[in-house]
Amino acid sequence: MVEEKYHIPAMVNEALDALNLKPNKIIVDATIGTGGHSRAILERIAPGGGLIGIDRDQESLDIASKRLQGYSSSCKFAQGNFLDIDKILEGLQIKKIDGILFDLGISSFQLRDPERGFSFQSDGPLDMRLDRNSYISAYDLINNLNEEEISTLLWNFGQERWHNRIAHVLVQEREKQPITTTLQLANIVVRSIPQRFRHRYYRIHPATRTFQAVRIAVNRELETLESAVNKSIALLGKGGRICVISFHSLEDRVIKLAFRSAHANGIIKIITPKPLTPTLTEVEANPLSRSAKLRAAEKLSEA
Repeated sequence: MVEEKYHIPAMVNEALDALNLKPNKIIVDATIGTGGHSRAILERIAPGGGLIGIDRDQESLDIASKRLQGYSSSCKFAQGNFLDIDKILEGLQIKKIDGILFDLGISSFQLRDPERGFSFQSDGPLDMRLDRNSYISAYDLINNLNEEEISTLLWNFGQERWHNRIAHVLVQEREKQPITTTLQLANIVVRSIPQRFRHRYYRIHPATRTFQAVRIAVNRELETLESAVNKSIALLGKGGRICVISFHSLEDRVIKLAFRSAHANGIIKIITPKPLTPTLTEVEANPLSRSAKLRAAEKLSEA
């Protein structure tokens, strides 16, 4: 059953309100995933509205299209990187939109699949590619970058305190045999951290930051985010809204600075001076939402 694969989206009501949805609006879900936010959006913009769903993961897109088949006349789907949103919309002959949503990170659907290699909860190949057609996987980075490059990656994208030690041990271990699985990597990370710090310093699994950093690097998530946000703002019509849900401080900082710059240039009005966070009730029902932050802004002119 497809239903079992559905990801529970974070901050749905807050996102719907931030987008100021009404019938006949044209909305882009730039990270449609399995379609949770999109289904709620379509309920608000029907009749007459249209939704464009974009995702790098074709498997997620396939699930979303089945889930939203009741709205098939109002939906268009595109497999691709949200960095290319301008080209995607041009191909659909859409010049201006009324709103756009980014729900960053990965879904529980992807995390649950060991073959995708995103999680250390079960063993699987070191992959972590959102787009399975891309060339660079987690295996390539872990087994080919030098010690300094791995250390820098873990600090820049994961803010991992023990980045130097982890990089050193990783390079030592891969000299014995290639690091090919998620549990191999997770176990090496845990062994790299001094035992007295494994639980005192970490409220989360000690390998969490390493996996986050490698995933971000594999998919070049932070490299594309600022440009994608700026392109999206340019595509909004006057009064159009952009809403971004992020899940770690690096993403949130990129969004905050991009919004500040656009605001300073008179392009947008920031709707959320401070990011919104999920309610305690939502976090209890959906623990994956606990680190979510939502920022939104409104376009001030057509230019």
